[in-house]
Amino acid sequence: MKTVSLASFDNRWYHPGSRSKRSSWYLISMVFFMSGVPYPNRLKTFLLRLFGAQVGRGVHIKPRVNIKYPWFLIIGDFTWIGESVWIDNLATVQIGSNVCLSQGAYLCTGNHDYTKTAFDLILEPITIEDGVWIGARAVIGPNVTLGNHSVVTAGSVITKNTEPYMIYQGYPAVAVKKRTIA
Repeated sequence: MKTVSLASFDNRWYHPGSRSKRSSWYLISMVFFMSGVPYPNRLKTFLLRLFGAQVGRGVHIKPRVNIKYPWFLIIGDFTWIGESVWIDNLATVQIGSNVCLSQGAYLCTGNHDYTKTAFDLILEPITIEDGVWIGARAVIGPNVTLGNHSVVTAGSVITKNTEPYMIYQGYPAVAVKKRTIA
């Protein structure tokens, strides 16, 4: 029976940006995003745009937010990113308008192929459509689209696409009821 050999892992094919670009972003991110200091949203959105993110109007970003690579990030208008959100975007993360990412939510675009000896890296995007609410400490996996105005409750884990206007709960998350907006 074959076994995993992490010594044979090779992701040299993956080029997320130059070393200087990644290093510069890391330093900026440590000071202005991952810090507990509540820097102004205008400054944060300016810095994201400077590093290649597409950011809409009225975006609010709380302290202690970790964004891996802003050049793989698209955010619509009037979106809120809560404290300690981690956008682990090794691939593109597209966030619509009027989206709320609550405290500690984790968006993960990378995974590993556990069927391969070398534990190959797999990268797939995440798309979050308009009006979605992701609850505190929820996890969104790679290759997922969260449908328009769907809700992911606190602590839930999403591994498949969600339907518009549905509320998802659990691990793995399942639809529990329809979202009604008054």
